[in-house]
Amino acid sequence: MHSLNPVLAVLSVLSRVIMGFSFTLLVPLAWAWGLDAQGLPGVWLGAFAGTALSGAALWVVTREHTRELQPRDGILLVNLVWLSLTLFSAVPLMFTVPGLSWTGAVFEAMSALTATGATVLSGLDQLPVSVNVWRCFLQLIGGLGIMLLVVAVLPMLGLGGVQLYRAETPGPMKDARLTPRIAETARGLWSVYFGMALACFLAYRWAGMSWADAFMHMCTTMGLGGLSSHDASFAYWDSWRIEAVAVVFMGLAGISFARYFIVWRTRSALSLLRDSEVRCYAAVLLASIVVVSTLLHVHGTYPSLPHAVRATTFQVLSLATTTGYSSTDYAQWPAFAPVLLIFLGCFASCAGSTGGGIKMVRMILLVKQARRELVRIIHPRVVNPVTLNGKNIPATVIAAVMAFMLIYGASIVGLSMLLLASGLDVVTAFSAVIVCVNNIGPGLGLVGPASTFGVFNEFQTWVCTFAMLLGRLELLAVLVLFTSQFWRK
Repeated sequence: MHSLNPVLAVLSVLSRVIMGFSFTLLVPLAWAWGLDAQGLPGVWLGAFAGTALSGAALWVVTREHTRELQPRDGILLVNLVWLSLTLFSAVPLMFTVPGLSWTGAVFEAMSALTATGATVLSGLDQLPVSVNVWRCFLQLIGGLGIMLLVVAVLPMLGLGGVQLYRAETPGPMKDARLTPRIAETARGLWSVYFGMALACFLAYRWAGMSWADAFMHMCTTMGLGGLSSHDASFAYWDSWRIEAVAVVFMGLAGISFARYFIVWRTRSALSLLRDSEVRCYAAVLLASIVVVSTLLHVHGTYPSLPHAVRATTFQVLSLATTTGYSSTDYAQWPAFAPVLLIFLGCFASCAGSTGGGIKMVRMILLVKQARRELVRIIHPRVVNPVTLNGKNIPATVIAAVMAFMLIYGASIVGLSMLLLASGLDVVTAFSAVIVCVNNIGPGLGLVGPASTFGVFNEFQTWVCTFAMLLGRLELLAVLVLFTSQFWRK
């Protein structure tokens, strides 16, 4: 322990993260060497060298400043990691996508790393393969949470990772650990994540995708990000087999990877089947498919009920899990359907999954708390605790969920008002903020599934970029930086 300066200690860890992240740039470099036009490999090689040298320079300056990370250090590091890696990810996009501004490049990189799936780009089919690979590969990295992968490394550096795990892990039950050591937990989740990713990759290839498309869409399916290498997204293939693979793996990725880890350790699926959140998740998806399919059939949107069920199943899974793929322009469906789909994206995915939104477990706790208050009106003295999976939920957790929801609502309203003040219409402004804060991807209005966020001006684009960061770090980890108490000793 050499320094008492917490910022330098955080930057010391950040330097190692940046150096580690630089190696991810070798992935698009490999594709560029194999498939892209002359000149692009040099851009990716330069990006790799620049990122690695930047991390190394920061490490040289801060290597003497190491200390055990405190909770506020973890929060600061999480924010710095997402911001710095977004900036490093944006640089090569500037040099490989013709006409892309710095604002657009940062938006695209933030969308990829936060697994949002919104894009400012069009003409994706004409982009170099390495560019699309980079956009999609970033979603594989960001899907589970970059910091969750980093905590497996931190113990080897002699630094504590528990605070980072708490700051990054989605959901309110952040103290529930799966193994005694945080590094072992991270490695276990990492193994499950990439094991399923390999299965997804092979399934896409079997279903008819090329090797390149299978790799890219595996990345964006497991990360629940939804970026594609084609402007038409899954409508490019119009294949029920490919859509079926996507539905299966989107559905699986929407469930907590911690649950799969427990299933693997215990060799039993009972913990998965008995989990209240998983059961509610499945019930909501099935009910939504039935309702929307029936609605589309009644309105004659598709020629037959099987056609309606196919389109509905894909779009419900895509938006409810916050992936954001499209197999059709669902904005043209009866108004109830697209609004319901975006609403599902706000809460349907499970805590510990790669999805965005407030998470199903918070919605369950909110409903149970509301029901508890209704019972107390009739029976003021009744003992009626809120329970989840047979266990009483502490009042502190309920209070945290209520505070989160208050800040969540205030953030959506505040950011939407900014976009309205910039001249956007109500539907576009509110849907853009909702899909960015919840990391869903396409919205409604000017940013519907048939359009892109490229229609926004620079101010509107920066608002949405901040909204994506805010949502991915679950609001509190970002907004706490704006409080005076955070910076006091």
